[in-house]
Amino acid sequence: MANHLGNLQYAEGSRKKKKRIGRGQGSGRGGTSTRGHKGAQSRSGYKSKPGFEGGQMPLQRRLPKFGFTNYNRKEYLGINVARLEELVAKGVITDGVISPEVLYNVGIVSKRRTLVKILGNGDLNSKLEITAHAFSATAKEKIEAAGGTVTTVSASA
Repeated sequence: MANHLGNLQYAEGSRKKKKRIGRGQGSGRGGTSTRGHKGAQSRSGYKSKPGFEGGQMPLQRRLPKFGFTNYNRKEYLGINVARLEELVAKGVITDGVISPEVLYNVGIVSKRRTLVKILGNGDLNSKLEITAHAFSATAKEKIEAAGGTVTTVSASA
């Protein structure tokens, strides 16, 4: 039978009959309408706070407090010398000068003000002039062994 505007129907099993609550005693869900007796949760307009567990002690209060967050901490984005060598091999960096600004333009650093630390994992064969906020000792050795130069920029810049 072809579907026309006059005989459209829902697909078989696509609609469920929902039990309507608060529609009188004959409905089977009258009286308290599944809300229990008394208390804030039984009233209309009730909204629970985030983390509220029905009066049970919330998880964030059951867990012990510990540790310390240093708000002066400086977060560095670590970039290995192997990754820099990879960029040179792909031809992304041609002049041999690498700085946080260049890394941002290439797309390795997502935010312009990100602090960059060069790490020493991998091999470096290219002679590079690298400017960054921090260097690991092995990265410094590998860059200078390849004939490159290392310049540290202050973290506030």
